[in-house]
Amino acid sequence: MEKIKIEKNSVQETLIIPLYGRKMCSEKFPELYTDIYAERLCNRIDYDFSELEKKNKSFLYEFGSLEAAMRQLDMIWEIKDYLKKYPKATVVNLGCGLDDTGKACDNGLCHIVNVDFPDVISIRKQLIIDGEREKNIACDLKDYSWMEQVDGSEGVIFFAAGVFHYFKTEEVKNLVLELSKRFPEGCLVFDSVGKLGLKIILNKVLKNMDINDVDGYFYINNPKKELNWSENIKVTSKGYMLGYYDMKSPGIRFSHRFFAWLGDKMMKMYVHKMEFAGKE
Repeated sequence: MEKIKIEKNSVQETLIIPLYGRKMCSEKFPELYTDIYAERLCNRIDYDFSELEKKNKSFLYEFGSLEAAMRQLDMIWEIKDYLKKYPKATVVNLGCGLDDTGKACDNGLCHIVNVDFPDVISIRKQLIIDGEREKNIACDLKDYSWMEQVDGSEGVIFFAAGVFHYFKTEEVKNLVLELSKRFPEGCLVFDSVGKLGLKIILNKVLKNMDINDVDGYFYINNPKKELNWSENIKVTSKGYMLGYYDMKSPGIRFSHRFFAWLGDKMMKMYVHKMEFAGKE
C-alpha cells in the first residue's frame, strides 16, 4: 500500500506528534495502554520520525505521551459507560485529527462521527478506512451546521481531547449550550487545564501571535464555579492523570505518578463530563 507523505512544517505535521506519542506510549506501557491504530497509521505515513525518536528517550517527552494516553483512556472509559445505557448512540469525535478512539469504543451497534477542518478530514480519508457505521464531517466546529448531520435520536456522546485549549472561553460556552439545546440526554466529555497549564501549552502559539497572556482563552481553575453554565447541564470533573486509573502498571515509575499528581493538582488537569437534561 502506498505511503502518504507528510512534509515538515506543514499543517498535517501537527497531526503526527500526538499520533506518534500514542504509538510510543503503547510500546512502552502496554499493560496500561494499547493503541493498535496509532502503530498502523505511523506505518502508512512517509515522514522522518528521527527527531521524535530522539525525544523518545527524554523523560519529559515520555511523560507528555503518557498524558495524551491517559486522556484518551479517560475518554474511552466515559464513552463505554454512556454506551451501556445507550448502546445505539452516536459517538462524535470533535477535532478528531488522526485519532481513532471511536473504533476503540465500537460495540457493534453505535455510530461514529469524526469532525474536523476540511484539510484534516482530507488526509484522514487517505489514511483511515471508515467503518460501516462511521462517517466524517469536514467543518469548523464553530460553524454549527455540522450538528445537523449528527443523529442523536438513540443518544449521543461528544468528546473533545486536547481541542478546547485553542478556543476562547465564550466559544466553548456557546458550543456547549448549543449542544445541550439540540441534543437532550446527550453528553459531552472534554479536558481542560488551569491558567498555568494553558500558559505552558500555548507558549509557542502566544509568542507567534505576540500575546502575553492567556486571558480570554479557555482554562478552568475551579470546575464547580466556572462550568456552572446552565441548570440543564450536570457537570462532573475528575483529574485526568489519576482520576480514572491509579497508574500502578508495570513500567510506570514513581516519578511518573508524582508528575501525574502534580499535573492534576498544580496544573488543574481535568476531564469533565457534561450530561444534558432530557426534554421536558
